[in-house]
Formats: sequence, structure tokens, C-alpha cells
Amino acid sequence: MPTETVYGLGAAARDESAVARIFSVKGRPPNHPLIVHISDSGALDDWGRELSDSARELAAAFWPGPLTMLVWRHPSVLDAVTGGRDSVGLRMPDHPVALEILHVFGDGVAAPSANRFGAVSPTRAEHVVADIGAWLDPSRDVIIDGGACAVGLESTIVDLTTDRPTILRPGAVTAESIEAVVGPVQRTDKGPSRAPGMLAAHYAPACEVIVATDAAHAEHLLFERRSALQRAEVLSVEDLDTFARDLYARLRGADERGLDTLIVIVPPSEGIGVAIIDRLLRAATGSAR
Repeated sequence: MPTETVYGLGAAARDESAVARIFSVKGRPPNHPLIVHISDSGALDDWGRELSDSARELAAAFWPGPLTMLVWRHPSVLDAVTGGRDSVGLRMPDHPVALEILHVFGDGVAAPSANRFGAVSPTRAEHVVADIGAWLDPSRDVIIDGGACAVGLESTIVDLTTDRPTILRPGAVTAESIEAVVGPVQRTDKGPSRAPGMLAAHYAPACEVIVATDAAHAEHLLFERRSALQRAEVLSVEDLDTFARDLYARLRGADERGLDTLIVIVPPSEGIGVAIIDRLLRAATGSAR
């Protein structure tokens, strides 16, 4: 199903067999937690417990929107959803199709990105078909085309089970925006898969991805790669929001054109640029595998 961030592979979050199919279709490690999508903030108490004031304040400020909150799980939440952890990620997506699905279904939907594990996330329906179409069952599975995703990067994840709110994964909701609501936050991308998207190697195309410090560095790298008879291109950032929205499509396009190397000039570390840098560095690590 489409969301404003990326397309999600949705399954009823209280149905063990449905959740198991997520892991099967994605090839996802069973200890890697899922995010539960809900239709309104009133469902917070159905999925979480001992909810802090910060959780309710952030929900009021940013939902629906690209913010996932990690909270203490309600006893009814399946271990398969949380990877056996005592916390669960919750989000209310800002997409009319996703919200309609959630309202009609009437309960939480676990929905990681609709691609094979570790690969580039899908931001268009055709990406889903290309990635996981062979693993779906046409007699019971549906791909809903809601157009291109407006944000194009996965949601910000903030951990509210820590003494101070901790940003585990940057996204379109920036640290500065969160701090304006709940005060100072910590930032970390370390930990044993406390939340989705925390592996060092992730979001990687088949071609090599190199992050260049500036245009001159990129041109030097391009000369080196082409001298070695590699097919290489340089990708530069103009408008940050547009670049974020199109990033994954451009990574996929590099593979479709048969590139050996894609050199990306690092964007400014501001706003959604922080999230873009995070995804590029993980793609660069993953593409070196």
C-alpha cells in the first residue's frame, strides 16, 4: 500500500500467519522489528503502555505524518511484530489511501517497506511489482497504486522508552522539529536493530554507491572509474525535498542503466538532508557487499 514515505507491505498486525508472510516475502530476519500503522492517535493505548506525555505531544504535533514512535508495547502485541522486544513502533501515515485502508480495516497494520530486505525501498507501485511480485499470491494479494510517494524516505523513528527521547533513524520530521515539541533529544543510529533501518548496510542498489564530499571530489572519482572502463555517473543535489523524494528511484535507475558506480555529492546536513545522508551512507556500505 502507498504511504507518503515509501510503499509498505501490509499485514494484519494481530494475525500471526499474516505477519509471518511479511518476513517470508521480504526475506527479512525474524528478529527485525516491524512498524504498526494505525488510523488515529486514539489507538495508541491499544498498542502501547505507560505512554509518556512526550508520546501524546508528538502524536498531536506530527500525526498523520512521517514520524514513528517507539513506545513500551501493550501485552497483546505479538512477539513477531516486535522481534521479541518490549517496545513497538507506531505510526499514523499521511496518505489518503493508507488512511482509508486503516479506517476500513479498523485495526493496526504492520507494514515495512515492500521490497526484499536490505534493497532499495519502493516509492512507486512498479517498484513493488519488480521487487516482490514473484513472491506474492495473485489469488489473495493486492498491490494498490497510489502514485509516487510524496516524501520518498522512511519515517523518522524516535525512541520514547529512553530517559530522553532518542532519534534512531532520521527522516522528514527533523530533530529540531521534535525538540521544539518535547525539548532536547539524543541522536544515535547504534543498537541491535532496536528499530527498522538501523543496519549499517541498507537501501543498497546492485551498483557501487560512493559519497563524494563536493563537486571536485566527484569529478576526480568519475575520472578514476571511467579510466578503469567502468560505467559511472555523478548525481548532485539541488532542492533537498525533491532529491529526497526521487532518491530511491534514482538509485534504481542506476541499476536499470547498467552503471557500475553511482557517485553522489553529499547534500547539506540540514533539514531532510540529514536523512538523505543517512540513506546514502547505508547504501554505500551495502553496495560494497
